[in-house]
Amino acid sequence: MVRQTRLAVTGAHYGLKDWLIQRITAVLMVLYVIFIVILLLTAGPYSDYTAWKNLFSHQWMRFATLIFFICLFWHAWIGIRNILMDYVHATAVRLTLQILVIVSLLFYTFWTADILWNTGH
Repeated sequence: MVRQTRLAVTGAHYGLKDWLIQRITAVLMVLYVIFIVILLLTAGPYSDYTAWKNLFSHQWMRFATLIFFICLFWHAWIGIRNILMDYVHATAVRLTLQILVIVSLLFYTFWTADILWNTGH
């Protein structure tokens, strides 16, 4: 007698790659936060708009901040995707939620870049 099993579409088997990405993005975010804290403690007060605008007028600061947010959004995507795969069993609902999360995180990424490089103000 041959036993047949039905495989569910889960999108799993990311394992080591996800674990590694989560660790790398976490390390990059921690390094950025440490850098910002040190900068704020040593570079003087950033108590007004002009001081913050001057800080972010440097391309390297904009780039570092964009990398931080890309890491944040990627880190969030992996965590949310795994939660959805574990707890939302209806495939259509899970895929719909995943698409909404992806679209939202992409929107936030482009919005972040627009804020950082907005030259209109």
